[in-house]
Amino acid sequence: MDAQGRGRAGDIDPADQWVLNPDTGEYELRLPPSAAQSPVPGPRGAAPADAPDREVPPQRRRRSAPEEPPPGRAGRRRPAKKKSRGKRVLLWTGGTMAFVVLAGGTAGYLYLQHLNDNIQSVADDGASTGGFQKDKAINILLIGTDKRTGSGNEGYGDTGSAGHADTTILLHVSKDRSNATALSIPRDLIVDVPDCPTTQEGGTQKVIRGTTGVRFNTSLGQDGRTPSCTMRTVTELTGVTPDNFMVADFNAVKTLTSAVGGVEVCLAKDIDDPDSHLKLPAGEHTVEGEQALAFVRTRHSVGFGGDLSRIQIQQQFLSALMRKLKSNDTLTSPSKMLKLAEAGTEALTVDSQLDSIGKLKDLGLELGKLNTKNLTFTTVPVVDNPAEKVKATVVLKEGPAQQVFDMVANDVSFTEVKQKEKKEAAAVAARLKGERSEPSEVRVRVMNGGAPAGSAQQELAYLQTDAGVTKSENAGNAPADLSRTTLEYAPDQADQARALAEILGLSGAAMKPGESVTNSQGLPTMTLTLGKDFKGAGVKINAAAGKTPEGVEKSTADKVECAK
Repeated sequence: MDAQGRGRAGDIDPADQWVLNPDTGEYELRLPPSAAQSPVPGPRGAAPADAPDREVPPQRRRRSAPEEPPPGRAGRRRPAKKKSRGKRVLLWTGGTMAFVVLAGGTAGYLYLQHLNDNIQSVADDGASTGGFQKDKAINILLIGTDKRTGSGNEGYGDTGSAGHADTTILLHVSKDRSNATALSIPRDLIVDVPDCPTTQEGGTQKVIRGTTGVRFNTSLGQDGRTPSCTMRTVTELTGVTPDNFMVADFNAVKTLTSAVGGVEVCLAKDIDDPDSHLKLPAGEHTVEGEQALAFVRTRHSVGFGGDLSRIQIQQQFLSALMRKLKSNDTLTSPSKMLKLAEAGTEALTVDSQLDSIGKLKDLGLELGKLNTKNLTFTTVPVVDNPAEKVKATVVLKEGPAQQVFDMVANDVSFTEVKQKEKKEAAAVAARLKGERSEPSEVRVRVMNGGAPAGSAQQELAYLQTDAGVTKSENAGNAPADLSRTTLEYAPDQADQARALAEILGLSGAAMKPGESVTNSQGLPTMTLTLGKDFKGAGVKINAAAGKTPEGVEKSTADKVECAK
């Protein structure tokens, strides 16, 4: 669509109409003086489209830098302005993990103002937090649907399918924006889909009854379920309520990869998959359009040939796309930026909380603060469904899965993020290093500082019965509630503190050097205060940043990996 060409003759590339203003460092829309004005903002003095025919005086042109600066004024202020815009664009586009799709919307923010009609939205039906906030951690639910209807989606399998939640990623961005986790949820994971209040086309509300023990992908499309139902299912599964959702169809991958001129991928072996129509030899390749879609849909020729193997290849693809979006080749090309804006808004369906240019821009600015080396891709830990003879679905691997969910909920990074204060970080890390006492030598009193009622007694029973910490006692409720569990100890109790931290899964930040108190027997003891992050007796309380639960695979967006 040539959005800039409305009301005038000629077929002009929109990218050619955006000119760098050296005074602001921004690209501005410039139409030829003889052209009728389009409905989008333009230079002042233009006649309205329905005005009677009359001679129109030439438009007063805004000051713009000449193509070649005259003698004595070479390059005045231009380098500084270019640098300023580069930083601004990097914020808008860098780290746009609302991936595939959001990148197109935020990178071309100026142009996006003229593409409001492209953005489709559906109600969140009260399933979200009400939208992301700048001063809090962000959780965006990204859904790729295999819906076969709509332009560009025809010809893939069941053309009448209402679609499913075929690819689902919960993107968590830390409160300080230093790191992010992209958690893939397998489509064949057995879950409980809750009751879903759903807005119908006419605006009325209908409750779609939930079902138990079904595939996760049925949370969308089936029985009239909308993305808000997928959002509720994710909350039920993980304990994390998404702030917003974004939905993309088959066409998104095709149009966005073409907009950036292709994405570089790597294969460790030859692939010839008749189902996805991907046929490529081993090595590095640039894919776009239909070939890019075939790449992310292939599964029979990679790994074990199942959906989990396809998730890995999709994560590798998204990492490659991220790197392409952040490359100078993309950031410095106005033409690509505009194509991304066009492709992104046409391929994207957002929730009603994101249906505005301002919200998309604000979200892009927050995501743009991320560094790809601290963007971790991982998958919900699962095992084959033991109830099936022929393995077709998976179920949660309870222990590791709960740890992963807790890390996301508690804003714990899966990568080691460089701290702003190196000395403070080193001191915190040092609290976990050194000799550890035997559990039987650890003396601690347990207090409830915000955990559910009865938690102190439950944890005490675990420590004495299962962990061997027999010199422990219940000290009742703490003077004040805490958001995080803490362990306070005297310097001469450091070896006991390290032993207890290992048992409970406490991070160095949870350990508070201070003073000891006396227990009921008059002996010096440490104080363990259970905060609101307490998940139950015996459950690891705080995961240390960069420490992934055992058996959980992960990768970061800055590394090139070859699909196997």
